[in-house]
Amino acid sequence: MVCLLHNRIRTLAIFALLCDVILGHPVISRAVSEEATTQNPQQVRAFQAGESLSYNISWSRMLKAGTAVMEVKAERRQDGQDVLRIIMTSHTVGALDKLYKLGDVVQSVFDPQTMQSLSFSLRETHGKKTRSREVVFDHEHHTAIINLNNDPPETVAIPEQIQDSLTSLYYLRTREDFVAGQPITFDVFDSDKSWIIEVQTLGKEQVKTPAGEFSTIKVRAHHGLFMSEREVFVWLTDDVRKIPVRIKSQLSIGSLVFTLTSLRSGGNP
Repeated sequence: MVCLLHNRIRTLAIFALLCDVILGHPVISRAVSEEATTQNPQQVRAFQAGESLSYNISWSRMLKAGTAVMEVKAERRQDGQDVLRIIMTSHTVGALDKLYKLGDVVQSVFDPQTMQSLSFSLRETHGKKTRSREVVFDHEHHTAIINLNNDPPETVAIPEQIQDSLTSLYYLRTREDFVAGQPITFDVFDSDKSWIIEVQTLGKEQVKTPAGEFSTIKVRAHHGLFMSEREVFVWLTDDVRKIPVRIKSQLSIGSLVFTLTSLRSGGNP
């Protein structure tokens, strides 16, 4: 997903994917909930079960490097709790795919009632190698349990309200206070630590993509949004859904750009 990656790009799906190829980094993920249900929790208006967003990924908008799909599904856990599972899959294409095949799956379970992440998982395929990480958040005890590959689990402290590196983007979509000069802040957990990210509203722009032309709100964040460890820009539709139609993550050399190619809305917000 977007360098939304570097240094430890370990949190990104395609970003990590691509960065690994272009600059040398990788990351990915896998899932954690239970039983699917057709009923969508109604606490969230910006995105609902059934939503699917497809993107082309390019390096500096010149070299096509991969594709990514982000989906939202409704699930019911064993305890009867209705949740949303967010899944991002990505893989390299074209020359990069022939040079070094990469493919990632990132999954988060999001509680639409408390508006925070319940778990995060990633699984990356890096050539012939695979790597996995799973994080389960225990909000009652303010801890996160981390499982990296086959290593013993590690428990670390977390703030009272937390997002992971994928739900950070979806949580941002639920906000309605995009005002220039008034940053939006919230806590994000990535790898083995948490930090506060600050999202600045830069203004409004018209953006043309293969999926259509959109009126958007342009925002900027430094570290932590959509699995990025550097500066990232996001163009969100200027409506209740706040669909990310373009995401640009700065790299050491150039940038990684996600451009929306098609979308399927879930529900009817």
